[in-house]
Amino acid sequence: MPLVKSREFSVLHAIHDTARRTENRIRTPTLGATRNPDYVHRMLTDILNRLFQPDPEPLPDADARLALTALLVRVARSDHNYDADEKARILDIARQRYALDNAAADALLIEAEAFEAEAPDTVRFTRAIKDAVPYDARLAVIEALWQVVLADGKRTKEEDALLRLVSNLLGVSDVDSAKARQRVAG
Repeated sequence: MPLVKSREFSVLHAIHDTARRTENRIRTPTLGATRNPDYVHRMLTDILNRLFQPDPEPLPDADARLALTALLVRVARSDHNYDADEKARILDIARQRYALDNAAADALLIEAEAFEAEAPDTVRFTRAIKDAVPYDARLAVIEALWQVVLADGKRTKEEDALLRLVSNLLGVSDVDSAKARQRVAG
């Protein structure tokens, strides 16, 4: 158990450092208010703490949105080429899935990018999401992940490997993942 606490402390410390390095204020149109880095740090810390509880309760909608969008960012970054097409696809998914306007989707992406950068390894992060998010939402995320992977017209071995891992860790079968990929590919 001390190793977990130490790892969580390291993650929380990294979040705090990142929050300090971010711009002094982040505009969050969905709330009609500005957020400072301390708020971002507290928000990320709170979500991570809830995700890593032994028996996590379902996340509130806003937190689930952030965690699942961060997972989209993680897959997009997996080939070390996080490009404009992938960002655009993530923004499209956020607007459609969550009925967000452009400004709110942009704000969500900014927060998701910060959250993804500070989230622990993919295995722990994804398992925590599995425990806190219902199956239907996880299946929809797999479909969204395939949209991101295919957004730039290239399907790399890193993206394929990460998507297989994420599908498995989210409890989504290979068959369901393949069907989701086929739906996306048209």
